[in-house]
Amino acid sequence: MTDTPRTIRVLIADDQPLQRMGTTMFLTGQPDIEVAGEAGDGGEAVRLARELRPDVVLMDVRMPHLDGIAATRRIVTDRQGSEEAPRVLLLTTFDLDEYVLSGVEAGASGFLTKDAELADLLSGIRAVAAGDAVIAPSATRRLLRRLAAGHPDPVPLSAEEHAGIGTLTARERMILVAIGEGLTNAEISRRLHLAESTVKSHVGRIFGKIGARDRVHAVILAFRAGLVRV
Repeated sequence: MTDTPRTIRVLIADDQPLQRMGTTMFLTGQPDIEVAGEAGDGGEAVRLARELRPDVVLMDVRMPHLDGIAATRRIVTDRQGSEEAPRVLLLTTFDLDEYVLSGVEAGASGFLTKDAELADLLSGIRAVAAGDAVIAPSATRRLLRRLAAGHPDPVPLSAEEHAGIGTLTARERMILVAIGEGLTNAEISRRLHLAESTVKSHVGRIFGKIGARDRVHAVILAFRAGLVRV
């Protein structure tokens, strides 16, 4: 007997009604996805994320009143009690433009371009809901270069973040460095001669220890901790 897949609740935030309608119609046809609501601007997205507590917010980057970057920052930091904040997947017209990089720094779990294949949209939503990030290793490296260029002196770790880094074993630290370099689990597996399933288990423990939301957040923490250089 197999377990029934958990339904992923999605909030769609886009200022274009036709875009929202098309995305809603497509997602509604998926057995494991439920559209929890729609928002026409960033402010409404923040409010509905607070009220509806979706698993994932599909966030258009450029919206009136409150843009997707500012809305992402508010949603990610707006935890209620012991609940985790919804994860944000940014949608943009441009591949890795400065707005997307700002969104990732603000706490988004990745991004897709609006012309992405529908299958990529589905896999992106599912990956983000599972705690992974939607960003290619090459994009991770570009993200690090942009972070280094904009922040030659990285923001120091908080006491909690520093303590979390300090609890890592030598093997876990090596894996965090590899994540920071943009390596996938398969690439880490080959580098360290470990089974990919073992790497995946290590990654989960690392994220728990350092308080990382996902892979992108772990990359940023590794950069701020001085574990990776560009």
